[in-house]
Amino acid sequence: MDHVNNVFAETLRMLRTARGLTQRQLGEQLFVYHSTIARWENGSRLPDAAMISRIANCLSVDAGELFRLAAQSDEMPNVIMADDNEIILSQGLTVLGSVMPNAAITGFIWPTEAVEYAKMNRVTLAVLDIELGTVSGLDLCRTLHEINPCTNVIFLTAYPDYALDAWKTDAIGFMLKPMTPEGLEEQLKKLRYPFSAGGADA
Repeated sequence: MDHVNNVFAETLRMLRTARGLTQRQLGEQLFVYHSTIARWENGSRLPDAAMISRIANCLSVDAGELFRLAAQSDEMPNVIMADDNEIILSQGLTVLGSVMPNAAITGFIWPTEAVEYAKMNRVTLAVLDIELGTVSGLDLCRTLHEINPCTNVIFLTAYPDYALDAWKTDAIGFMLKPMTPEGLEEQLKKLRYPFSAGGADA
Protein backbone atom coordinates (compact mmCIF):
# COMPACT_ATOMS: atom_id res chain seq x y z
CA MET A 1 0.00 0.00 0.00
CA ASP A 2 1.22 3.49 -0.85
CA HIS A 3 1.27 6.07 1.88
CA VAL A 4 -2.36 7.14 1.52
CA ASN A 5 -3.13 7.79 5.19
CA ASN A 6 -0.74 10.68 5.81
CA VAL A 7 -3.28 12.97 7.51
CA PHE A 8 -4.11 10.41 10.18
CA ALA A 9 -0.48 9.23 10.39
CA GLU A 10 0.94 12.68 11.03
CA THR A 11 -1.74 13.44 13.62
CA LEU A 12 -1.09 10.20 15.49
CA ARG A 13 2.66 10.81 15.51
CA MET A 14 2.14 14.37 16.78
CA LEU A 15 -0.24 13.26 19.55
CA ARG A 16 2.08 10.45 20.67
CA THR A 17 5.21 12.61 20.82
CA ALA A 18 3.32 15.43 22.56
CA ARG A 19 2.64 12.99 25.38
CA GLY A 20 6.25 11.86 25.50
CA LEU A 21 5.50 8.30 24.44
CA THR A 22 7.67 6.12 22.25
CA GLN A 23 6.06 3.85 19.68
CA ARG A 24 6.85 0.92 21.94
CA GLN A 25 5.24 2.57 24.97
CA LEU A 26 2.08 3.43 23.03
CA GLY A 27 1.98 -0.09 21.66
CA GLU A 28 2.15 -1.49 25.19
CA GLN A 29 -0.78 0.67 26.27
CA LEU A 30 -2.82 -0.38 23.23
CA PHE A 31 -1.73 -4.03 23.45
CA VAL A 32 -0.25 -4.03 19.95
CA TYR A 33 3.33 -4.58 18.77
CA HIS A 34 5.33 -1.38 18.25
CA SER A 35 5.78 -2.18 14.55
CA THR A 36 2.02 -1.78 14.19
CA ILE A 37 2.30 1.76 15.57
CA ALA A 38 5.10 2.38 13.07
CA ARG A 39 2.89 1.28 10.18
CA TRP A 40 0.10 3.57 11.34
CA GLU A 41 2.53 6.47 11.59
CA ASN A 42 4.10 5.93 8.18
CA GLY A 43 0.68 5.76 6.56
CA SER A 44 0.94 2.21 5.24
CA ARG A 45 -1.86 0.94 7.49
CA LEU A 46 -4.92 2.40 9.19
CA PRO A 47 -6.34 1.07 12.49
CA ASP A 48 -9.89 -0.24 12.49
CA ALA A 49 -12.78 1.57 14.20
CA ALA A 50 -12.41 -0.25 17.52
CA MET A 51 -8.70 0.54 17.66
CA ILE A 52 -9.25 4.19 16.73
CA SER A 53 -11.57 4.47 19.74
CA ARG A 54 -8.91 2.83 21.92
CA ILE A 55 -6.23 5.21 20.62
CA ALA A 56 -8.45 8.22 21.34
CA ASN A 57 -9.03 7.04 24.89
CA CYS A 58 -5.34 6.35 25.44
CA LEU A 59 -4.23 9.75 24.11
CA SER A 60 -7.17 11.64 25.69
CA VAL A 61 -8.46 13.04 22.41
CA ASP A 62 -11.87 13.12 20.76
CA ALA A 63 -12.58 9.84 18.97
CA GLY A 64 -14.82 11.61 16.46
CA GLU A 65 -11.93 13.80 15.37
CA LEU A 66 -9.70 10.76 14.81
CA PHE A 67 -12.47 9.08 12.80
CA ARG A 68 -12.79 12.23 10.68
CA LEU A 69 -9.05 12.35 10.05
CA ALA A 70 -9.00 8.66 9.15
CA ALA A 71 -11.78 9.21 6.61
CA GLN A 72 -10.01 12.24 5.14
CA SER A 73 -6.81 10.26 4.76
CA ASP A 74 -8.03 8.57 1.60
CA GLU A 75 -6.43 10.02 -1.53
CA MET A 76 -8.82 7.85 -3.56
CA PRO A 77 -11.76 6.85 -1.35
CA ASN A 78 -13.74 3.72 -2.26
CA VAL A 79 -17.36 4.42 -3.16
CA ILE A 80 -19.82 1.66 -4.03
CA MET A 81 -23.35 1.55 -5.38
CA ALA A 82 -25.65 -1.47 -5.22
CA ASP A 83 -28.79 -1.70 -7.36
CA ASP A 84 -30.28 -4.73 -9.10
CA ASN A 85 -31.48 -2.61 -12.04
CA GLU A 86 -28.59 -2.35 -14.50
CA ILE A 87 -29.87 0.83 -16.15
CA ILE A 88 -30.33 2.65 -12.83
CA LEU A 89 -26.95 1.36 -11.65
CA SER A 90 -25.24 2.65 -14.79
CA GLN A 91 -26.92 6.05 -14.50
CA GLY A 92 -26.06 6.28 -10.81
CA LEU A 93 -22.41 5.47 -11.40
CA THR A 94 -22.27 8.29 -13.96
CA VAL A 95 -23.68 10.75 -11.42
CA LEU A 96 -21.29 9.55 -8.70
CA GLY A 97 -18.34 9.94 -11.06
CA SER A 98 -19.34 13.48 -12.04
CA VAL A 99 -19.74 14.64 -8.44
CA MET A 100 -16.75 12.72 -7.00
CA PRO A 101 -14.09 12.61 -9.73
CA ASN A 102 -11.30 11.50 -7.37
CA ALA A 103 -13.16 8.50 -5.93
CA ALA A 104 -12.75 4.85 -6.91
CA ILE A 105 -16.37 4.01 -7.77
CA THR A 106 -17.63 0.44 -8.17
CA GLY A 107 -21.15 -0.80 -8.90
CA PHE A 108 -22.77 -4.07 -7.87
CA ILE A 109 -25.88 -5.90 -9.03
CA TRP A 110 -25.45 -8.61 -6.38
CA PRO A 111 -25.30 -7.63 -2.68
CA THR A 112 -22.99 -10.56 -1.90
CA GLU A 113 -20.37 -9.10 -4.24
CA ALA A 114 -20.68 -5.72 -2.51
CA VAL A 115 -20.06 -7.41 0.84
CA GLU A 116 -17.00 -9.25 -0.46
CA TYR A 117 -15.63 -6.01 -1.89
CA ALA A 118 -16.18 -4.24 1.44
CA LYS A 119 -14.26 -6.97 3.24
CA MET A 120 -11.24 -6.34 1.00
CA ASN A 121 -11.49 -2.54 0.66
CA ARG A 122 -12.30 0.20 3.15
CA VAL A 123 -15.55 1.63 1.77
CA THR A 124 -16.12 5.28 2.67
CA LEU A 125 -19.51 5.69 0.95
CA ALA A 126 -22.17 3.18 -0.10
CA VAL A 127 -25.25 4.15 -2.10
CA LEU A 128 -27.77 1.34 -1.71
CA ASP A 129 -31.10 0.47 -3.29
CA ILE A 130 -33.49 -0.73 -0.59
CA GLU A 131 -34.98 -3.55 -2.67
CA LEU A 132 -32.13 -5.70 -4.00
CA GLY A 133 -33.97 -8.73 -5.31
CA THR A 134 -34.49 -11.07 -2.37
CA VAL A 135 -32.08 -9.04 -0.20
CA SER A 136 -32.97 -5.90 1.70
CA GLY A 137 -30.71 -2.90 1.33
CA LEU A 138 -31.40 -2.24 5.01
CA ASP A 139 -29.75 -5.55 5.88
CA LEU A 140 -26.87 -4.78 3.51
CA CYS A 141 -26.38 -1.47 5.32
CA ARG A 142 -26.10 -3.28 8.65
CA THR A 143 -23.62 -5.77 7.20
CA LEU A 144 -21.44 -3.00 5.77
CA HIS A 145 -21.40 -1.28 9.15
CA GLU A 146 -20.38 -4.52 10.82
CA ILE A 147 -17.41 -4.62 8.44
CA ASN A 148 -16.58 -0.92 8.82
CA PRO A 149 -18.61 1.32 11.16
CA CYS A 150 -17.19 4.38 9.38
CA THR A 151 -18.94 3.65 6.09
CA ASN A 152 -21.34 6.43 5.13
CA VAL A 153 -24.54 4.90 3.72
CA ILE A 154 -27.10 6.67 1.55
CA PHE A 155 -30.27 4.86 0.50
CA LEU A 156 -31.63 5.31 -3.01
CA THR A 157 -35.18 4.10 -3.69
CA ALA A 158 -38.26 4.70 -5.79
CA TYR A 159 -40.50 4.26 -2.74
CA PRO A 160 -40.70 7.14 -0.23
CA ASP A 161 -42.60 4.86 2.19
CA TYR A 162 -39.26 3.22 2.98
CA ALA A 163 -37.91 6.40 4.54
CA LEU A 164 -38.98 5.52 8.09
CA ASP A 165 -37.31 2.10 7.94
CA ALA A 166 -34.19 3.65 6.43
CA TRP A 167 -33.79 6.06 9.35
CA LYS A 168 -33.82 3.12 11.77
CA THR A 169 -30.42 2.12 10.40
CA ASP A 170 -27.16 4.07 10.72
CA ALA A 171 -27.54 5.52 7.23
CA ILE A 172 -26.79 9.23 6.83
CA GLY A 173 -29.12 9.97 3.92
CA PHE A 174 -32.08 8.99 1.76
CA MET A 175 -32.66 9.85 -1.91
CA LEU A 176 -35.54 9.12 -4.27
CA LYS A 177 -34.72 7.78 -7.72
CA PRO A 178 -33.44 8.92 -10.08
CA MET A 179 -30.20 10.13 -8.51
CA THR A 180 -29.21 13.63 -9.60
CA PRO A 181 -25.94 15.49 -9.11
CA GLU A 182 -27.75 18.16 -7.09
CA GLY A 183 -29.43 15.59 -4.85
CA LEU A 184 -26.16 13.74 -4.28
CA GLU A 185 -24.30 16.94 -3.44
CA GLU A 186 -26.92 17.73 -0.79
CA GLN A 187 -26.49 14.28 0.74
CA LEU A 188 -22.70 14.62 0.80
CA LYS A 189 -23.06 17.67 3.04
CA LYS A 190 -24.47 15.34 5.72
CA LEU A 191 -21.60 12.84 5.80
CA ARG A 192 -20.93 11.46 9.26
CA TYR A 193 -17.36 10.60 8.25
CA PRO A 194 -16.32 13.24 5.69
CA PHE A 195 -13.83 12.55 2.94
CA SER A 196 -12.46 14.36 -0.08
CA ALA A 197 -13.33 13.00 -3.50
CA GLY A 198 -12.83 16.00 -5.74
CA GLY A 199 -15.58 18.09 -7.26
CA ALA A 200 -16.42 21.74 -6.89
CA ASP A 201 -16.41 21.80 -3.11
CA ALA A 202 -13.30 19.66 -2.55
